[in-house]
Amino acid sequence: MGGRESTVAHGPEHGLERLIFFSDAVFAIVITLLVIELHAPILPRGSPDWNYWAALIALTPHFIGFFISFFVIGFFWAGHHRTLSLAAHYSPRLVWPNLMLLAAIAAVPFFTAFTSANPMMRVPIFCYCAWLLIAAILNRRLQAIATSPPVVGETASPELVAMTRERGLAVILGAATAMLISIAIPVLGQVALATIPLWRLMLGRIREGRR
Repeated sequence: MGGRESTVAHGPEHGLERLIFFSDAVFAIVITLLVIELHAPILPRGSPDWNYWAALIALTPHFIGFFISFFVIGFFWAGHHRTLSLAAHYSPRLVWPNLMLLAAIAAVPFFTAFTSANPMMRVPIFCYCAWLLIAAILNRRLQAIATSPPVVGETASPELVAMTRERGLAVILGAATAMLISIAIPVLGQVALATIPLWRLMLGRIREGRR
């Protein structure tokens, strides 16, 4: 009976759906906040065209930061969606790990602004990558709960669960790689986030090799 009290069947007005809807709203708000750092240049009336182009070019680091973080948050949202699509039952154990992940995601616009205002500088880029590592670890913790009994759906295949967890681990490894690279070569720190798919491929091959 204790198990039934801590787990509730998935339904239209259920806690699991409320958690998902709330999370989607937070992701949507955070990803929208990124554009706040893109301040439109205001030049004196009658300024020559080149001054306008120069003002836009000066915003290049902010545009780069916007697009990087837009897709970073988007990928986190996709992973969150993929993870909770495997869940079929609500558990109070989901609440705090989910809130902690959302708190980490909510701070991404700050670290984006920090790196955009200080392009190619070691400390801002290191902090950005380190924060993504924290978010990735929190994401992996949520995955572990959502893809384990009693939360995971009975129809979720073990292979799909393993692949979902591998994706979460790949994000951790990719963010850690980016953080370490940012110490030695700051300009390549955020670029190193592109190693995430490589880590995922390697983890998949390791899993296949164990069969």
